[in-house]
Amino acid sequence: MGKSAAKSIEDALETWRKLAAADGCLVPKIPQNSGVLDGELGVYDGDMVPKRLAPGNRAYLDGNLARRKQPPAPREYAIWDTELAGFGLRIRPSGRRSWFVRVRRRGKHQRITLGSVEDLDAPTARMQARRILAEVALDGLPRRVAQRQSPTFAEYVDEFWRDCAHHWKLSTQKRNWDAIRLDIAPQFGPMRLDIICRSDIIRWRDDCAEGKQAKFNRALPVLAAMLKYAEALGYLRKGSNPCRGTPRFKRKAMERFLSPLEYRRLGAALSEAEEMQPLRVAIIRLLLYTGARSQEIGGLQWDWVQGPRLLLPDSKTGPKTIWLCSQAVRILEALPRREGCPFVFPNQKGDAPLKLDVWWSKFRRRCALPDLRIHDLRHSYASIAIRHNMPLATIGRLLGHELPETTAKYAHLADETIAEAAARVSGGLASAIGLGA
Repeated sequence: MGKSAAKSIEDALETWRKLAAADGCLVPKIPQNSGVLDGELGVYDGDMVPKRLAPGNRAYLDGNLARRKQPPAPREYAIWDTELAGFGLRIRPSGRRSWFVRVRRRGKHQRITLGSVEDLDAPTARMQARRILAEVALDGLPRRVAQRQSPTFAEYVDEFWRDCAHHWKLSTQKRNWDAIRLDIAPQFGPMRLDIICRSDIIRWRDDCAEGKQAKFNRALPVLAAMLKYAEALGYLRKGSNPCRGTPRFKRKAMERFLSPLEYRRLGAALSEAEEMQPLRVAIIRLLLYTGARSQEIGGLQWDWVQGPRLLLPDSKTGPKTIWLCSQAVRILEALPRREGCPFVFPNQKGDAPLKLDVWWSKFRRRCALPDLRIHDLRHSYASIAIRHNMPLATIGRLLGHELPETTAKYAHLADETIAEAAARVSGGLASAIGLGA
């Protein structure tokens, strides 16, 4: 072989060394003519032949390498991954191979076996190794408290009701249970608590825009209370209640006040109905004279009647005192007592208070006041007090309001009274100085 041919072979070998890969070397395809190689050797001019990995080698650990037979050795050795530091493949003298990860925990090295090659594929082993390395890297740092598995809303209803419902009054329990059963559960029952978000609340609100505004306004606080308790139980992250800030529908305040003419019409109708319905007429008259709520008078018991006042052990705002005028005292004194019955206004059996709803619906039509609610008698009582120049604080105590803001809604009536007085004064002054009114 001449010097030129030997030089060409040396150049070709140098090219192969440059093209060597981590797991193999490029070997030329079978040439047509052996001897001098013309030009440079490209990657398409040969075949990649895998290297045989020696003990302690490094390679990218994948399924192909795991299936390849490795050279035997008198002692076990490891092939370390070139991408993920600490991840390796252990090969024992018996030929058994297993994935492992080496970590350094608190100054000490530790090998954690992940599983054999036959039981665990390469991508799964790599994922487990990453997780273990991440846990070790975060060891000692503060961690988020693990959140309990969130149940579905339908499953949570029983738990919430068992824990919270007995703290409410019976009337509140009935109202809230109807809201949960009829309005909230059909909307959110299949959903997990932790996936209920603000957009779901807004979508529910939009669905109630046509004719169901009142139901939404009553049900929204119930749902907010349920999700707040779910935060306390750990089902939801603190401060994540999606009901917070959701606006209710604005509804026109229902303020109905009896005029003097309507008072006379109502009084005449009560006198006509007294012979047939004396107990129901007495209830309406007590409501007119006291400004109390209908359930406070309708459910009244004799033990609560103490002289010129009624001492209610419980009401909408807690224990309450209702002061009685002389007319109210005479009404109570004229009522008969049924032996063994605690109620002032009992039903026919004497085991429950008398109901007014059906009778009142018919009675108000006889008064030509079909839009008059029983609660409007309470508003009318406040309007009369305003016209007699009573302070709002005093009216609030008469009505049993817990907050001053509740009585403040009657403030505009005081403005009307002042404007009326100003008109009378200005009219008197105009007459005094000889001007027309």
